[in-house]
Amino acid sequence: MDIVVFGASGKIGSAIVEEALKRKHEVTAAVRRPEAFTLEHERLRVVAADLLDPASVTAAVRGHEEVISAFGPAAGHENDLLTVAASLLEGMRGAGLERLIVVGGAGSLKTESGEWLMDTADFPEAYRALASAHANAYEIYRGSSLDYTYLSPPAAFVAGRRTGQFRIGLDRLIVDEDGRSGISIQDFAVAVIDELEEGNFSRARFTVGY
Repeated sequence: MDIVVFGASGKIGSAIVEEALKRKHEVTAAVRRPEAFTLEHERLRVVAADLLDPASVTAAVRGHEEVISAFGPAAGHENDLLTVAASLLEGMRGAGLERLIVVGGAGSLKTESGEWLMDTADFPEAYRALASAHANAYEIYRGSSLDYTYLSPPAAFVAGRRTGQFRIGLDRLIVDEDGRSGISIQDFAVAVIDELEEGNFSRARFTVGY
């Protein structure tokens, strides 16, 4: 496939780009500062794009097949997630694209108690604004007409490697036998590209974890 990855310069976005290239996809990395993006590959293009600007989104995605957003806001700018959601929807409509995969947040996944993760007593206060913004952005995607998939990570990314082995769920946080919720960034990227290729969660949210 010929895909665009927004947020490609971040840890998650760069892992997604590398996984997509490994699987022979054509990739355009849409980043704010192309000169700072150092990865090179014969099937990789790097373009400048501003996710907060729908016209810039349209220009970046036009002519491609699918879009992946791994955008992560700077601290104190968590509500940029909502602006980006609206910008992606408008920008993709302007280019006539329908298929979007979004790397979202874990805060609105349900725990064993039935609470959202971000509403549990042990959820770090420092991440509450980010979790809330992710949850609100998710509602924007849900209310859109796009063929979106929203992929929520587990509670933590852990140091590790690419194994290709993980569990898949829907709206409930995945935890292991010790009550931990995590996945390596590399395996999370595998899950993203699996969805790109298989399309099992059209207009839906899913999550992954060990």
